[in-house]
Amino acid sequence: MAKIMRNHCPVIRGNLARGYDMTDQEHLFAPNFKTEPFWWEAAPRPVLKSETLPSVADVLVVGSGYTGLHAALQTARGGRHTVVCDAASLGFGCSTRNGGQVSTSIKPTYSDLSGRYGNEIAAGIRRVGIDSLQFIDDFIQREEIQCEWARVGRFHGAHKPASYESMAREISNQRPGLEVNAYMVPAEEQRNEIGSDLYHGGVVFPDHAVLHPGKYHAGLLEKVRAAGADLFDHCAVENIESTKGGFSVQTARGPIAAKDIVIATNGYTTNLTPWLVRRVIPIGSYIIATEPLDVALAHSISPKGRIMSDSRKLVFYYRLCAETRRMVFGGRVALRETDPRVSAPKLHSCMSKIFPSLQDKKITHSWLGFVAYTFDTLAHQGKRNGMHYAMGYCGSGVGMASYLGMRTGQSVLHLPEGRTPFCDIPMPTKPLYKGNPWFLAPAVAYYKFRDKLNL
Repeated sequence: MAKIMRNHCPVIRGNLARGYDMTDQEHLFAPNFKTEPFWWEAAPRPVLKSETLPSVADVLVVGSGYTGLHAALQTARGGRHTVVCDAASLGFGCSTRNGGQVSTSIKPTYSDLSGRYGNEIAAGIRRVGIDSLQFIDDFIQREEIQCEWARVGRFHGAHKPASYESMAREISNQRPGLEVNAYMVPAEEQRNEIGSDLYHGGVVFPDHAVLHPGKYHAGLLEKVRAAGADLFDHCAVENIESTKGGFSVQTARGPIAAKDIVIATNGYTTNLTPWLVRRVIPIGSYIIATEPLDVALAHSISPKGRIMSDSRKLVFYYRLCAETRRMVFGGRVALRETDPRVSAPKLHSCMSKIFPSLQDKKITHSWLGFVAYTFDTLAHQGKRNGMHYAMGYCGSGVGMASYLGMRTGQSVLHLPEGRTPFCDIPMPTKPLYKGNPWFLAPAVAYYKFRDKLNL
């Protein structure tokens, strides 16, 4: 029997900062400050009854985020006995820790992709990005999931004049059939979109959307439960061995045999799957939420309630939550993984440079979640050692994880529509890389330097 390595890695990795002097930053924290996601206020982590793990299943899904739950929904509704296991509470990872922003997800341009893979695969990949946004819209509406879904649009600011010119060229030269709805906003008009003069104009994507990540996960979880899947939290999968009829799996709650396995671990992938852990780069994404803003201030900084982001290499992403009038502001502010209490003042400082009117607003929540980047900045889907997988969403996982999770579930059911163009491209790694992104700190320092000089 082929044996797959035991997982000894913790759920959350990274070197947490120690001994950091916070005394001069305490005024930034609200009295009720928490180092957990703001989204958990309205959608707490579910508490499950302690039940016995079944000894046999048709499908075992490892991971209970958007990918795993969408895969499980397909297989359970397809008549397969489906079991979902998570090492922590259900949805503990980035599916309830992200910024709640939904776009068309694909980072490389068509020209970049066609140079790598040819025109047909390039067009297919770009089309999946467009389809993923429409899929999540249709799914939320059809399933009647109450998650504050809204097509508010995105303003993407140009941090230097050359970036504005590059954006304009890109949206004016879109490939026929792959057009994304977009228009340019010059600097003299950007106050209609964002209450800041930091940028040199930008581009608006009117179809981009927002949701409440916790409520979306909770609604999806209920659909999976209603479809008949068995859900187990604090049930780490510790070892997987291939057998003649499928897999023999050891978990923290005992053994289980499964015909099919879906690996849906994304930024929390470990040595349980050695081939995959060498191909995804876990990167901590840090977010803060402010205290509620008064109506006039909220309107002044976000006149149209847009998602907002910018063209710097170290991207900041932020938006005003319509329900609470809180600014939710995220980005990468540390060279190495750190504690949310340490990252919070740094994010607040960056936020205040964009919106000086927020410099005295308190932080009520600060948290992080691990996203998974890949060496080609593309998501990947496929099958390895008999196990299905989808992961590597490169920070755009709400829509793409939902879509590729759904397609992966269809693939388990042997449905032809389960295959996407991501199945037809290699998933690269680098020599000596084994899942510890030692190169992240110098890369962050380099891009931070370039952004500072507007290079």
